[in-house]
Amino acid sequence: MVSAAYSYLGSSALADGLRLQTSGGPAAHPRFFTGFLTDPGAAATGLLAVAEVARTRYFRPVSPAGLDPVVTAGSDRLRFESFSGCCGVYARLDVLPAGIDGEIVAHGTTNVDVNLPLQRALGRVGRADPLHLAVGPDDLTVTTFGGPLVERKVPLPSRWLRGFAEAQVLTSRFDLRAELGVAEARALLNRLPAGGTAVLWAVPAGRSLRITSRPVPGAVCLAGAGRLAALRPFLRHATVLRVYGPPVAAGSGPVAGTWELGMPGLRLSLTLSPEPYRGFSGEGAVLEALSSDDVADDAELISALLSWDPAIDVHALADAAGLDSARVRAALTALGTAGRVGFDAAEAGYFHRTLPYAADVVATMNPRLAGARALVEAGAVSVTGDLATVRGADDTYRVRHADGAFSCTCRWWARHRGERGPCRHALAVRMVRAGEPDRAEATA
Repeated sequence: MVSAAYSYLGSSALADGLRLQTSGGPAAHPRFFTGFLTDPGAAATGLLAVAEVARTRYFRPVSPAGLDPVVTAGSDRLRFESFSGCCGVYARLDVLPAGIDGEIVAHGTTNVDVNLPLQRALGRVGRADPLHLAVGPDDLTVTTFGGPLVERKVPLPSRWLRGFAEAQVLTSRFDLRAELGVAEARALLNRLPAGGTAVLWAVPAGRSLRITSRPVPGAVCLAGAGRLAALRPFLRHATVLRVYGPPVAAGSGPVAGTWELGMPGLRLSLTLSPEPYRGFSGEGAVLEALSSDDVADDAELISALLSWDPAIDVHALADAAGLDSARVRAALTALGTAGRVGFDAAEAGYFHRTLPYAADVVATMNPRLAGARALVEAGAVSVTGDLATVRGADDTYRVRHADGAFSCTCRWWARHRGERGPCRHALAVRMVRAGEPDRAEATA
């Protein structure tokens, strides 16, 4: 079961009569944003790209997935986000202040359908045609020369919540690796293979990128190049291609990467999972942060301090909360499990969104984390120096801690070697080791 969390307009009070506050609704917040987009043709193309990703399964393609973009109105921009049906591609269209001719009167997030009539209407929008949006808590209204189309709020897939959290953690480790002009970007994207599941690497070479089969320092992973197809229609509007990724070395395994087409006022990005068959929802990047005893309390504190600034300043939050930056980042990860926080690689900063889910409940959607806590509560973990023994239901496992990393003798570790996050046994040992100072103090 997943619970919902709602924001109230104020506090209830008993003074000169009883005044009860509610969570508002369409009457209290009729619209987050109402206005025109300054480059309608490009914006329509970007919206269609985000919707295309939402209805596509890139791994083992079947009928359209039928999922729907998430729309967030921030302090000065709009964001449209989606995951592919296989959850292996994360798409986002950022409409920046220069791309907006209107007023963001409130902050909020909604999840709407982009059905066939709206797709057709967006496909007919030209560079000089007006494109008007009205974003509210329960709908998105798009008005073109053909008239208004109202898309209603629809349920958000629970798998997307896990995907949002994993994508946030992974992209927060990215740096800008290459920047190409639009001519070089067009040549590169047009020569990439249209399909296949090969894991390739893009290496900066002069003004372009060289595609190889092996990683080298500075390279960006390109797993399943055909998954970049949704970018191609936006090339006619873009002025630059930027590529982001984590540090890699010779012999590195597959990693995620972000490919972004930009222009004044708009950015369209696709983040690809490390391999085509891997969905973001199962990457396990959030588990270590969620294993801390303090993370739930820290997340509650940070949640109260979050503002709708275009980018969340980690150091400012740390000062305001009296926490170090590592604990703030862990708290932001916990909030990310409820879809409350994302990360923008282009601005190297976190951003705020609001989805009606509670972080402490959504965190239980990670079965490895729940399994690790059960092992700790059952007293199944015994630690001696850098070695630990974990008694499972069917076997006993050995966990080693060396150079800040854990390894385990279980099948999960043998299969993934830590590339998809820690196993439940390593997580359990991490929890026990983190609690050792507390137990020693209690014994004293």
